[in-house]
Amino acid sequence: MMDTPIPSAWAHLPFFEADWPRIAQTIAEEPRDILPPADQRFAALEALRPDQVRVVILGQDPYPTPGHAHGLAFSVEPDVRPLPRSLNNIYKEMIADIGAAPLTGDLRHWTSQGVLLLNTVLTVPAGEANGHKALGFQTLAHQVLKEVSCHPCAFVLWGKQAQALAPHIQAPKDGAQHLMIETAHPSPLSARRGFFGSRPFSTINTWLTQRGEPPIDWTHA
Repeated sequence: MMDTPIPSAWAHLPFFEADWPRIAQTIAEEPRDILPPADQRFAALEALRPDQVRVVILGQDPYPTPGHAHGLAFSVEPDVRPLPRSLNNIYKEMIADIGAAPLTGDLRHWTSQGVLLLNTVLTVPAGEANGHKALGFQTLAHQVLKEVSCHPCAFVLWGKQAQALAPHIQAPKDGAQHLMIETAHPSPLSARRGFFGSRPFSTINTWLTQRGEPPIDWTHA
Protein backbone atom coordinates (compact mmCIF):
# COMPACT_ATOMS: atom_id res chain seq x y z
CA MET A 1 0.00 0.00 0.00
CA MET A 2 2.87 2.35 0.72
CA ASP A 3 4.17 2.02 -2.84
CA THR A 4 1.34 4.17 -4.22
CA PRO A 5 1.28 7.64 -2.66
CA ILE A 6 -2.14 9.25 -2.31
CA PRO A 7 -2.29 12.59 -4.19
CA SER A 8 -2.51 15.21 -1.45
CA ALA A 9 -4.86 17.59 -3.28
CA TRP A 10 -7.44 14.81 -3.60
CA ALA A 11 -6.83 12.95 -0.33
CA HIS A 12 -10.05 14.35 1.18
CA LEU A 13 -12.18 12.27 -1.21
CA PRO A 14 -13.97 9.47 0.69
CA PHE A 15 -12.56 6.85 -1.70
CA PHE A 16 -9.10 7.01 -0.16
CA GLU A 17 -10.31 6.02 3.29
CA ALA A 18 -13.30 3.86 2.45
CA ASP A 19 -12.17 1.97 -0.67
CA TRP A 20 -8.47 2.32 -1.43
CA PRO A 21 -7.06 0.19 1.44
CA ARG A 22 -9.12 -2.80 0.30
CA ILE A 23 -8.25 -2.29 -3.38
CA ALA A 24 -4.56 -1.80 -2.59
CA GLN A 25 -4.49 -5.00 -0.56
CA THR A 26 -6.10 -6.94 -3.40
CA ILE A 27 -3.54 -5.58 -5.86
CA ALA A 28 -0.68 -6.39 -3.47
CA GLU A 29 -1.80 -10.02 -3.32
CA GLU A 30 -2.01 -10.34 -7.12
CA PRO A 31 0.52 -12.83 -8.51
CA ARG A 32 0.33 -11.19 -11.94
CA ASP A 33 2.24 -8.16 -13.20
CA ILE A 34 0.02 -5.11 -12.58
CA LEU A 35 0.17 -1.99 -14.75
CA PRO A 36 1.06 0.82 -14.54
CA PRO A 37 3.86 0.74 -11.94
CA ALA A 38 2.70 1.48 -8.39
CA ASP A 39 4.11 4.99 -8.25
CA GLN A 40 2.16 6.00 -11.40
CA ARG A 41 -1.31 4.75 -10.51
CA PHE A 42 -2.60 8.14 -9.39
CA ALA A 43 -0.48 10.13 -11.87
CA ALA A 44 -3.51 11.86 -13.39
CA LEU A 45 -4.54 13.27 -10.01
CA GLU A 46 -0.99 14.06 -8.93
CA ALA A 47 -0.63 16.30 -11.99
CA LEU A 48 -3.51 18.64 -11.15
CA ARG A 49 -5.33 20.07 -8.16
CA PRO A 50 -9.14 20.09 -8.46
CA ASP A 51 -9.23 23.85 -9.05
CA GLN A 52 -6.70 23.55 -11.91
CA VAL A 53 -8.85 21.18 -13.99
CA ARG A 54 -10.28 22.82 -17.11
CA VAL A 55 -10.91 19.76 -19.30
CA VAL A 56 -11.71 16.17 -18.29
CA ILE A 57 -11.11 13.32 -20.74
CA LEU A 58 -12.30 9.98 -19.38
CA GLY A 59 -10.69 6.70 -20.37
CA GLN A 60 -11.56 3.14 -19.40
CA ASP A 61 -8.52 1.36 -17.95
CA PRO A 62 -4.75 1.44 -18.53
CA TYR A 63 -3.13 -0.11 -21.57
CA PRO A 64 -2.44 -3.78 -20.75
CA THR A 65 0.83 -3.87 -22.70
CA PRO A 66 3.90 -3.55 -20.43
CA GLY A 67 5.75 -0.30 -21.02
CA HIS A 68 2.74 1.57 -22.42
CA ALA A 69 0.64 2.85 -19.49
CA HIS A 70 1.99 5.56 -17.19
CA GLY A 71 -1.12 6.65 -15.32
CA LEU A 72 -2.78 9.03 -17.79
CA ALA A 73 -5.76 7.98 -19.89
CA PHE A 74 -4.87 7.36 -23.57
CA SER A 75 -1.26 8.52 -23.03
CA VAL A 76 1.81 6.31 -23.51
CA GLU A 77 5.51 6.69 -22.87
CA PRO A 78 7.15 8.78 -25.63
CA ASP A 79 9.11 5.89 -27.14
CA VAL A 80 6.06 3.68 -27.78
CA ARG A 81 5.65 2.71 -31.46
CA PRO A 82 3.27 2.01 -33.03
CA LEU A 83 0.72 4.06 -31.14
CA PRO A 84 -2.21 2.23 -29.55
CA ARG A 85 -5.09 2.15 -32.01
CA SER A 86 -7.44 4.39 -30.05
CA LEU A 87 -4.73 7.03 -29.61
CA ASN A 88 -3.88 6.77 -33.30
CA ASN A 89 -7.52 7.53 -34.11
CA ILE A 90 -7.50 10.46 -31.68
CA TYR A 91 -4.54 11.88 -33.57
CA LYS A 92 -6.26 11.30 -36.93
CA GLU A 93 -9.24 13.31 -35.72
CA MET A 94 -6.96 16.00 -34.31
CA ILE A 95 -5.21 16.39 -37.67
CA ALA A 96 -8.58 16.65 -39.42
CA ASP A 97 -9.79 19.11 -36.79
CA ILE A 98 -6.84 21.44 -36.14
CA GLY A 99 -4.27 20.38 -38.72
CA ALA A 100 -1.61 18.73 -36.54
CA ALA A 101 -0.99 16.18 -33.77
CA PRO A 102 1.80 15.54 -31.23
CA LEU A 103 4.94 13.78 -32.42
CA THR A 104 4.69 11.09 -29.72
CA GLY A 105 1.94 9.46 -27.69
CA ASP A 106 3.03 11.19 -24.46
CA LEU A 107 0.18 13.51 -23.41
CA ARG A 108 1.73 14.92 -20.25
CA HIS A 109 1.86 18.35 -21.87
CA TRP A 110 -1.96 18.31 -21.88
CA THR A 111 -2.08 17.82 -18.12
CA SER A 112 0.20 20.82 -17.56
CA GLN A 113 -2.49 22.94 -19.22
CA GLY A 114 -5.37 21.70 -17.07
CA VAL A 115 -6.47 18.56 -18.93
CA LEU A 116 -7.31 15.71 -16.53
CA LEU A 117 -6.72 12.38 -18.28
CA LEU A 118 -8.57 10.06 -15.93
CA ASN A 119 -9.18 6.35 -16.39
CA THR A 120 -12.24 5.04 -14.55
CA VAL A 121 -10.20 1.97 -13.55
CA LEU A 122 -6.60 2.70 -12.58
CA THR A 123 -4.86 -0.68 -12.80
CA VAL A 124 -4.85 -3.66 -15.13
CA PRO A 125 -3.15 -7.06 -15.12
CA ALA A 126 -0.63 -7.25 -17.94
CA GLY A 127 -2.30 -8.70 -21.01
CA GLU A 128 -5.84 -8.65 -19.63
CA ALA A 129 -7.79 -5.53 -20.62
CA ASN A 130 -10.52 -4.68 -18.10
CA GLY A 131 -9.12 -7.31 -15.72
CA HIS A 132 -9.58 -4.99 -12.71
CA LYS A 133 -12.95 -3.50 -13.62
CA ALA A 134 -14.58 -5.17 -10.59
CA LEU A 135 -12.17 -3.84 -7.94
CA GLY A 136 -14.18 -0.68 -7.26
CA PHE A 137 -12.03 2.08 -8.77
CA GLN A 138 -15.12 3.61 -10.41
CA THR A 139 -16.10 5.18 -7.09
CA LEU A 140 -13.05 7.41 -7.33
CA ALA A 141 -14.03 8.57 -10.82
CA HIS A 142 -17.52 9.41 -9.52
CA GLN A 143 -16.08 11.50 -6.69
CA VAL A 144 -13.56 13.26 -8.92
CA LEU A 145 -16.27 14.25 -11.39
CA LYS A 146 -18.42 15.65 -8.59
CA GLU A 147 -15.43 17.57 -7.20
CA VAL A 148 -14.30 19.21 -10.44
CA SER A 149 -17.80 20.00 -11.68
CA CYS A 150 -18.13 22.62 -8.94
CA HIS A 151 -16.62 24.97 -11.54
CA PRO A 152 -17.19 25.05 -15.33
CA CYS A 153 -15.22 22.38 -17.20
CA ALA A 154 -15.21 20.73 -20.58
CA PHE A 155 -16.10 17.05 -20.17
CA VAL A 156 -15.15 14.65 -22.96
CA LEU A 157 -17.14 11.43 -22.72
CA TRP A 158 -16.07 9.05 -25.49
CA GLY A 159 -18.14 5.88 -25.59
CA LYS A 160 -20.97 4.46 -23.51
CA GLN A 161 -18.84 3.57 -20.50
CA ALA A 162 -17.72 7.18 -20.07
CA GLN A 163 -21.16 8.57 -20.87
CA ALA A 164 -22.66 6.43 -18.10
CA LEU A 165 -20.76 8.62 -15.62
CA ALA A 166 -22.50 11.83 -16.73
CA PRO A 167 -24.95 11.75 -13.75
CA HIS A 168 -21.97 12.38 -11.45
CA ILE A 169 -21.29 15.72 -13.17
CA GLN A 170 -23.10 18.47 -11.28
CA ALA A 171 -24.06 21.95 -12.40
CA PRO A 172 -21.38 24.54 -11.56
CA LYS A 173 -22.00 26.61 -8.46
CA ASP A 174 -21.64 29.92 -10.30
CA GLY A 175 -24.55 29.26 -12.64
CA ALA A 176 -22.32 28.85 -15.71
CA GLN A 177 -22.50 25.85 -18.02
CA HIS A 178 -20.15 22.96 -18.64
CA LEU A 179 -19.17 21.93 -22.14
CA MET A 180 -20.28 18.33 -22.66
CA ILE A 181 -18.83 16.38 -25.59
CA GLU A 182 -20.36 12.92 -25.96
CA THR A 183 -19.51 10.83 -29.02
CA ALA A 184 -18.52 7.31 -29.98
CA HIS A 185 -15.25 5.98 -28.57
CA PRO A 186 -12.08 6.42 -30.68
CA SER A 187 -11.58 2.64 -30.69
CA PRO A 188 -11.33 1.12 -34.17
CA LEU A 189 -14.56 -0.73 -33.33
CA SER A 190 -16.58 2.47 -33.03
CA ALA A 191 -14.64 5.51 -34.26
CA ARG A 192 -16.53 5.67 -37.55
CA ARG A 193 -19.86 5.80 -35.71
CA GLY A 194 -19.51 9.42 -34.66
CA PHE A 195 -16.03 10.00 -33.30
CA PHE A 196 -14.47 10.90 -36.63
CA GLY A 197 -15.72 14.31 -37.65
CA SER A 198 -16.70 15.36 -34.12
CA ARG A 199 -13.99 18.08 -33.89
CA PRO A 200 -13.60 17.96 -30.10
CA PHE A 201 -10.29 19.84 -29.91
CA SER A 202 -11.39 22.99 -31.72
CA THR A 203 -14.73 22.85 -29.89
CA ILE A 204 -12.99 22.85 -26.51
CA ASN A 205 -10.67 25.69 -27.47
CA THR A 206 -13.53 27.81 -28.77
CA TRP A 207 -15.37 27.28 -25.48
CA LEU A 208 -12.30 28.14 -23.42
CA THR A 209 -11.59 31.26 -25.47
CA GLN A 210 -15.18 32.44 -25.10
CA ARG A 211 -14.71 32.11 -21.35
CA GLY A 212 -11.63 34.30 -21.50
CA GLU A 213 -9.26 31.39 -20.86
CA PRO A 214 -6.20 30.40 -22.91
CA PRO A 215 -6.82 27.56 -25.35
CA ILE A 216 -5.13 24.18 -25.01
CA ASP A 217 -2.03 23.68 -27.14
CA TRP A 218 -2.87 20.12 -28.13
CA THR A 219 0.06 19.48 -30.45
CA HIS A 220 3.30 20.71 -28.84
CA ALA A 221 5.07 19.23 -25.85
